[in-house]
Amino acid sequence: MGRYRPPGQPQSRYITAAGAKRLDEELKYLWKVKRPAITQSVKEAAAQGDRSENAEYIYGKKQLREIDRRVRYLSKRLDVLTVVDRLPDDHNTVFFGAWVTVLDENDKEACYRIVGPDEIGDSAGYISMDSPMARQLLKKHLGDEFYILRPDGNETWYEITGIEYREDT
Repeated sequence: MGRYRPPGQPQSRYITAAGAKRLDEELKYLWKVKRPAITQSVKEAAAQGDRSENAEYIYGKKQLREIDRRVRYLSKRLDVLTVVDRLPDDHNTVFFGAWVTVLDENDKEACYRIVGPDEIGDSAGYISMDSPMARQLLKKHLGDEFYILRPDGNETWYEITGIEYREDT
């Protein structure tokens, strides 16, 4: 079985300033702190002799491959990302970076922030601008209604009850 993986869907290339900073800090940490420490431990394990049965050496090499893979990904990704670091002029329309409060058909309220796909794991309530919910929200106004088609085939209706833009922390 080959290692070929079909290319995934292209991700949006937008990121908030705080998200870009976090990715850059992760890249620096991996390259300047973690990789040298693992390299030193692999060097010490290799000095013990037989590498074929040396678990510390094998595990260290595996960690180095994972770090190198992540460093390559972050380096390439940071080169193509566009940092959105200013607030829009129209605060009554949903754009990238907005905190949007929605009310569903069961009167359940939820608040989401529309961010780039590289940021969705950072905080609760962050949704990717590529998600179906965010695609429906973008360019809508306060009071607008929309629906999302769920995987089971049913529609869920929402109403936008709040739009807020906050400075990144």
